[in-house]
Amino acid sequence: MNAGGGRPHSVAVRTEQLEYIAAVTRLGSLRRAAEELRLSQPALSETVRNLERELGVDLLERKRSGATMSAAGRELLPRIVDVLDAVDRLRAAAGEQHRVRRMVRVGTVNAATVPLLVPVVREFRAAHPLTQVEVVGAQQSDIQRALLEGGFDLGLVNHLEGDDMPAEFESTELLRGRPVVCLHPDSPLAAGAQVSVDDLLTEPLIVMRSGYVMHRYVHRLLAGRAPAFVCSTDGAEMGKLMVAEGLGATVLPDFSVVGDPLERRGAFVWRPLAGDPAGVLLVLRRRRAASVPLAARALHEAFVRRARSLDGAVSRRPGA
Repeated sequence: MNAGGGRPHSVAVRTEQLEYIAAVTRLGSLRRAAEELRLSQPALSETVRNLERELGVDLLERKRSGATMSAAGRELLPRIVDVLDAVDRLRAAAGEQHRVRRMVRVGTVNAATVPLLVPVVREFRAAHPLTQVEVVGAQQSDIQRALLEGGFDLGLVNHLEGDDMPAEFESTELLRGRPVVCLHPDSPLAAGAQVSVDDLLTEPLIVMRSGYVMHRYVHRLLAGRAPAFVCSTDGAEMGKLMVAEGLGATVLPDFSVVGDPLERRGAFVWRPLAGDPAGVLLVLRRRRAASVPLAARALHEAFVRRARSLDGAVSRRPGA
């Protein structure tokens, strides 16, 4: 009962308000959300504030770097998703196909882009032509933070075998591989059947920047020894391009190398590391939630199907 004994407060929430708050959360910026929704930023900001007044909670934390979901907003986000999914089902049942469905946003560390990500997006687009897919390359820590805050629906990350899986995510193992050395065909090391750590130290080495799983792996592999020259970069794709241009060698999971267009064209070759290198997993993560958007669920299933065709089997990690 209200403190003043009056009538209970009536909340009048429109569907577009929920769609707007979902867009701001996904994109992390009122400006970007306004551009996607084709609204002026002041109009979008006022609509979101009206929704906050209706609900009596601050859904967003507004900072100079962008808008992120508040703690109260994160609690309400699954219910917002439920409502929007119900509206989508209603529109589909009514044959209202002219409305563009909401976007599915995927964060990726750029592993297995060609053999996994590209075919999955192609399959998903054929089955869901009205749903937009946005693929964003980012470091693993940024991907996981965006998953928790609602900015990403799904995240593709590398995971070293033996490390604990974070409990706050549902983690599905897609691919299991081994680190290999990616080399220019003219490299002396390409003549051998495998590459030892001592061999690797003789080559200019291209490493992933700090924050990537493969940076940590290579640091552990070298055990404090310094290669001839080191260049650091963001992501496997740039590393492979630099190898193809003859700038050195890099260490990547085999599933990120085999089948790459540059490898198929002979721009680089790969050799296994000598010894028994630790396994690397490609893992698909999403935030633990009571409900998952229908489009995100469909894209998740497409990733699993594609991984089965590549790897022969997909296993669910314990506790996922």
